[in-house]
Amino acid sequence: MSLADRDRLYPGRVTPPPDDWRSFAWDGGVFQAASRPYTAVVEGTILSAAPILMTTLRGGAERHEMSTADGRRYDGPDRPGAVSFLPAGCARRLRVRGVAWHWASLTLAPGSVAALPSFCCVEDPVLHGVLAELDRLHRRDGALDGTYCDTVSAMLGAYLDRRFGAAGAPPERPLRLTARQMRRIGEYVEEHLGGPIRIGALAALAGLSEGYFHRAFRATTGETPLAYVTRRRVARAIDLLRAGDRPIAAIALDVGFASPTAFARSFRSIVGAAPSAYRRRLDLS
Repeated sequence: MSLADRDRLYPGRVTPPPDDWRSFAWDGGVFQAASRPYTAVVEGTILSAAPILMTTLRGGAERHEMSTADGRRYDGPDRPGAVSFLPAGCARRLRVRGVAWHWASLTLAPGSVAALPSFCCVEDPVLHGVLAELDRLHRRDGALDGTYCDTVSAMLGAYLDRRFGAAGAPPERPLRLTARQMRRIGEYVEEHLGGPIRIGALAALAGLSEGYFHRAFRATTGETPLAYVTRRRVARAIDLLRAGDRPIAAIALDVGFASPTAFARSFRSIVGAAPSAYRRRLDLS
């Protein structure tokens, strides 16, 4: 990624800048991660046009002083597992002393999170665990699956609202999708299996918000939209494996997987065998 892309996507302006900066952008947001060797003092401002979650994955800081435009303040240590949140358009000024860490952040789509105040250095194993898993997948594969990211973002939006938003509201009774809505969604998925399928596009077909669509889809089908799309991708791949001797790596891309590794992992979890073993089985039959 170019320096211009880094400057465009990175929401912070801090001195000195982080090292080993990585990023993955999709229609629904941006995942970022970076490392920093020991630095005596880091200071600057973080400002994002969309809600942003940040966590310290490893390392930390002796002292983290920060203040936000919505009046929040923090002055204390920064340890592994610390999670911070900034609403859209809320500037955060920071001064960090004795810092050496590896951090990750997830910028969510505007409007995907209810109006919440900022917070800093909160211990939350759920939020930390999700960002740590995104970092692990990005390091391993060099990219992330956009549909997976959409699903994670919808879950995080609902979780943030329940954990840090207005408490005590009774849970909504999940809406079930109509047969017509399911038919339109199924047709759209089949037509777009070769490329990215965004949860937002499926929600728009049903006339629902992404979060509400996710709950309604699961209440209707018993599976998440991500699981449904993955299952349909694998079903198409089975048809292609049966139809000829096209390379498995090419089939993986034909049915919309980000990499042959991701394809093999999903195929094995659904079929119970690797694609190559399945093809050998076909040859013997």
